[in-house]
Amino acid sequence: MFNPFLRGSTAISAGADTADRPRATRRKVTHMLQMQELLAKSYRDFKEGSIVKGRVLEIRPREVLVDIGYKSEGVIPAHEFDDIETMEVGDEVEVLLERLENDEGMVILSKEKAAYRQNWNKIASVFAGDGLIKGKVKSVVKGGLMVNIGVEAFLPASQIDIIPPKDLQQFVGNTYDFKIVKINDDRKNVVLSRRELIEQERSEKRQKFLEGVKVGDTVTGAVKNLTDFGAFIDLGGMDGLLHITDMTWGRLGHPSELLKVGQELSVVVLDINKEKERVSLGLKQTQKNPWDQIEERFPAGQRVKGKITNLVPYGAFVELEEGVEGLIHVSELSWTKRIMRPSDVLTQGQEVEAVVLGVNKEEQKISLGLRQLEANPWDEIEKKFTIGSRVKGEIRNMTAYGAFVELEDGIDGMIHVSDLSWTRKINHPSEVFKKNDEVEAEVIDIDKTNQRISLGIKQLSDDPWKNIDEKYKIGDLVTGKVTKLASFGAFVQLQDEIDGLVHISQLSEEHVTKVKDFLKIGQEVEARVIKVDKVERRIGLSIKAANYSEEELKRESEAFDNLRPGEDMVGLEKAFEAAEEDYRPGEGKKK
Repeated sequence: MFNPFLRGSTAISAGADTADRPRATRRKVTHMLQMQELLAKSYRDFKEGSIVKGRVLEIRPREVLVDIGYKSEGVIPAHEFDDIETMEVGDEVEVLLERLENDEGMVILSKEKAAYRQNWNKIASVFAGDGLIKGKVKSVVKGGLMVNIGVEAFLPASQIDIIPPKDLQQFVGNTYDFKIVKINDDRKNVVLSRRELIEQERSEKRQKFLEGVKVGDTVTGAVKNLTDFGAFIDLGGMDGLLHITDMTWGRLGHPSELLKVGQELSVVVLDINKEKERVSLGLKQTQKNPWDQIEERFPAGQRVKGKITNLVPYGAFVELEEGVEGLIHVSELSWTKRIMRPSDVLTQGQEVEAVVLGVNKEEQKISLGLRQLEANPWDEIEKKFTIGSRVKGEIRNMTAYGAFVELEDGIDGMIHVSDLSWTRKINHPSEVFKKNDEVEAEVIDIDKTNQRISLGIKQLSDDPWKNIDEKYKIGDLVTGKVTKLASFGAFVQLQDEIDGLVHISQLSEEHVTKVKDFLKIGQEVEARVIKVDKVERRIGLSIKAANYSEEELKRESEAFDNLRPGEDMVGLEKAFEAAEEDYRPGEGKKK
């Protein structure tokens, strides 16, 4: 084997015979053999892939020259040294011996790889133990953060905190405690968790808090999160719920109107559930209850002032003082006007005056009235509108059962359909009126309790049926116009809009199957009166008896009286209801 340390032109073989050589020569050979043995032993101590100690010989701008005691020095790139500014020649460093010689005869060393291997062994040892380690966040990567714990490790976003943060950049450059949750020795991958440590710490704090707190205690915390139903308060590792109903004695639409995240609060512990680790908190309980002695401060009948805080279909809420609201029901807005929605007369934020109608301390309700600020016009309604007096007004509205007449602002009277005519059957007031028509009527009844005035049109004239027996007598020959056809006969309008009924049996001497085959609406006919009933308000007519003698007429009258109930000359109201044809000409047949 060639030994570069032997400078002579001839190498001496270890196995040569030395017996005949001079003594000086023998000593020289012995010394060289000893050197060869030492060098061979030194070479065996340097193994590629091992970590060795070296000494800094020279610090250059881009590299550091290191002596590991081998025949040649090693060169390490300067960027592998984190503290190169503080290094000095002669400093000892640990490096990884990658190759003993490269093509240029240089030793290949790496400080980074030596540190990585040492750190990996340390990390594997930590993982086998409690797994706790410190590290510095290097950068943001997809799905989380890269952390330097001696080697690069991955921290998933879900393991950064209890609630995954939105901005990961805030963690870069900071040093934290982590727990190693997974390592892969083959791939040299490490996965960390910071959340586990936080949860463990919070769990310990929760237990400590639950052991030391009791209902009624006042505790301090910071608003951690806001929801529609309340706020979560961080009590130092223990989260408590502050429900929206326990934030203030007053009205609150959303917790954000009163609180903000990070705000410090003093709250009262309302309830503790140690099994579920839940704590209910109250903020309004730290203040005096404004509903104490509420009846003394707001007695019924007292006038109060406040601000409209909310408008709903059934009324308006008025803030009388902080934490105290009253409700003006829609029915208490006006004595006379029919207000359908409070928003038609009130606006949110409006300052109003009202009267206290009642207080319910248990349910924390105050009833208010706006109309009570003025006298009720219905209290003296009988002085303005006496029964029997005539009034005028405008048709404001019509329904199937009558027409409403505005007598003065907010005061209406109603004309029922039955009070429109003495003689006609009115099915709907629109047969007589149009909206906004000016009408005259008579006051026929006043109901102060229910605030109703009943009016009548027919009462303006005399009832023609009072003296009907003087105007129409049996045997009288009359003329009239057919106004309505029914299966049982025809109605003929006489004077004063009085209708008489010609029964189907009184149409002709011949048998009549259908009335409409014999008469038409609007047709002028001549008939004889064969029945007058003042009490039942009915007149029986006979067309076929128009030319009868007095004796024949008497027989027809008796026959008319003997008709079966279903065919009888019933009262006009019932007869109209049974009619199959429409009442007036020009209108279609009922379906």
